[in-house]
Amino acid sequence: MIMRILAALAFSVSAAVAQDVHVLPVQGNVYMLVGDGGNVTVQAGPEGVLVVDTQSAAAAPKIRAAIRTVSDKPILWMIDTSLDPDHTGGNEALGLRRDNQGQQPRVIAHEKVLDRLVNTPSRYAEAGTLNDTYDAASKDFLFNGEAVVVYHIPSAHTDGDSMVFFRRSDVLSVGDVFTPDRYPVIDLQNGGSVQGLLDGLNRILDLAVAGRYQEGGTFVIPGHGRLCDEADVVEFRDMVRIITDRIQDLIKKGMTLEQVKAAKPSRDYDTQYVEPGAPGNAVTGDMFVEAVYKSLTTK
Repeated sequence: MIMRILAALAFSVSAAVAQDVHVLPVQGNVYMLVGDGGNVTVQAGPEGVLVVDTQSAAAAPKIRAAIRTVSDKPILWMIDTSLDPDHTGGNEALGLRRDNQGQQPRVIAHEKVLDRLVNTPSRYAEAGTLNDTYDAASKDFLFNGEAVVVYHIPSAHTDGDSMVFFRRSDVLSVGDVFTPDRYPVIDLQNGGSVQGLLDGLNRILDLAVAGRYQEGGTFVIPGHGRLCDEADVVEFRDMVRIITDRIQDLIKKGMTLEQVKAAKPSRDYDTQYVEPGAPGNAVTGDMFVEAVYKSLTTK
């Protein structure tokens, strides 16, 4: 796909590097920061800086250095797209007043993220950084002359997922609802479901507009992986839908989980969505099949 080639060229030719974090200008006021822990979205302008997903506390110095190659303005907004530690862990470190010209950022997440952090003893302290939670279908505000809309995506990767639409720049930052080239994590324990994931992917497609010949247009920044456009999300959504339909058919035939896994309903997608040499916590075909099966059979 042409889009993948262009993305690779953008990284090799025009990306700046700050201590192993790559800074890719996307379009408008929006930048994509890429490091070992995943992607960070930055919107910068005369008012200050907005950050979507802060990675971990350990990564904060690298993220801060990368942000400073884009803007020397204070970080005034942070948005967490889920409760995962690699999305919320850097909130406190990046939100320090001493680094933000004495100002305290407003940190947005869905209320379900706060509820789950409060009820998790090992992560209770992180809940204190969330000072602007919302419980409606969306939250919006104006920053750097641009409308920023935060949408709740219920019961997808988790039950507290958000995605962020930078309306003037025409960029979506969608967290782990969409993970190109790797199977998604359906976190059943934290309220995720395959139907919610499909609904979330369709919501992305409702907002995204393709460019000429289905290339470009609205850009989509995933929580992990390469910069994408609408066509990439369609391909990913179709993969999830096809595997889900196959598993649903096997369930209707009375097959157990082990029998469904033995039938390999993801076989023809495994070479594309399981990265060779990926870390041990990467989602394999069997793991994705099991999550979909449990999502479909758990009441």
